[in-house]
Order: sequence, then C-alpha cells, then structure tokens
Amino acid sequence: MHPDIHLALHHARAAELHAEADVPRPAARNSHGLRTRLGWTLVEVGLRLATRPGTAAAAH
Repeated sequence: MHPDIHLALHHARAAELHAEADVPRPAARNSHGLRTRLGWTLVEVGLRLATRPGTAAAAH
C-alpha cells in the first residue's frame, strides 16, 4: 500500500473516532450504585473467606 494512501486512511479513521467520542452517551440508571454495592459485597465475601478458621490464609 502506498504510504500516502495509508496516511489518508489513518486520518479518515481518526476523524471518525473523534466524532464518535464527541457524541454523548445516555448514562445507565443506577449503574454506579449497583456496581458499588456489588463491589463492596465481593470485598466482604473475600474478607470472610480469608479470615475463616481453617483456610490457607489463616494457617500462614
């Protein structure tokens, strides 16, 4: 492929990506709250598993 054609295609694709990035996306409702609750629940479960007697973490 000729270098000038490759560069022109690169500029065209970059312009498309910039235009796509400028379009605002609708935010999902309560996704942040749900994600936060799920994350803290997973942390709590992990801590319970790590501190349960008889686990490998407690043996060390």
